[in-house]
Amino acid sequence: MNTNKRRGEQKPTERKGKPTGKKDSKSSFSKSKTSHPEQGSKKEVSARDKRKYIDFKDRQKKGDPLPSFNDDAIRLNKFLSNAGICSRREADVLIASGVVSINDEIVVELGYKIKPGDVVKYDGETINAEKKRYVLLNKPKGFITTLDDPYGRKTVMSLVRKACKERIYPVGRLDRDTTGLLLFTNDGDLVKKLTHPKHKANKIYHVELNKPVKKEDLLKLTAGVDLEDGRTAFEKAEFVKSESSREIGVELHSGKNQIVRRMFEAIGYEVIKMDRVQFAGLTKKDLPRGIFRHLSEKEVAFLKMSS
Repeated sequence: MNTNKRRGEQKPTERKGKPTGKKDSKSSFSKSKTSHPEQGSKKEVSARDKRKYIDFKDRQKKGDPLPSFNDDAIRLNKFLSNAGICSRREADVLIASGVVSINDEIVVELGYKIKPGDVVKYDGETINAEKKRYVLLNKPKGFITTLDDPYGRKTVMSLVRKACKERIYPVGRLDRDTTGLLLFTNDGDLVKKLTHPKHKANKIYHVELNKPVKKEDLLKLTAGVDLEDGRTAFEKAEFVKSESSREIGVELHSGKNQIVRRMFEAIGYEVIKMDRVQFAGLTKKDLPRGIFRHLSEKEVAFLKMSS
């Protein structure tokens, strides 16, 4: 009798008590987590359960409409700014005034986002916005700075034709025999800033002359030299190696044509070699002659801020 009583008492204990087998324990743990996700989220999820939480896009049933995700959609004011029409703040004014249309419909919503394939028009003209590109070239000797040469001479454009699919343009010029840094971009706003008379890009040249330069002549270059197009002065003019050297380093902001050569010629020297070693804070570090590279986001931000 006592034996049967104990057996009878053990049956409910087996049902209510903790499982004793490892397999049952694991099954119970998994079940508790999947049945109560709000509680299980605080615990470590098993590999088996992780497979259940795949991206919902991959679990869409056949025939169910998929949600549309458009990572290429951008705000209309940014699109206008990228196209070089105006700044983002000015774009908001244009949009609000009703002169911008999307697919032939006037849009005045400032936060409107355009999608690939949308036709954007400003004042009736279609706008094609390209991605902004910034390419730095270490120009070799013998190339002219022009988009196309009718005489078939080598141009700098042939050196950067593989840089990007967008059409880019040189910022300023370098003589055919001058080597060094030359910037290319399709960012019209930045070009205007770098070439504006009030914000001329800072340039440093390493110049080799036909004879040793006198120290007093360096003072003339920084004091100012009268040329046919006005008086011009270098910010700095220093010997590269030692005093009375033929190699001079000059720093200037002027964008006048062949200004360095003309300045030295005006005081009796002839330029034999000239290399632009710095442009608007950019240097030739790790950039071999004849090679180009794209500017980093940090460099682009610096150019826009400094200019």
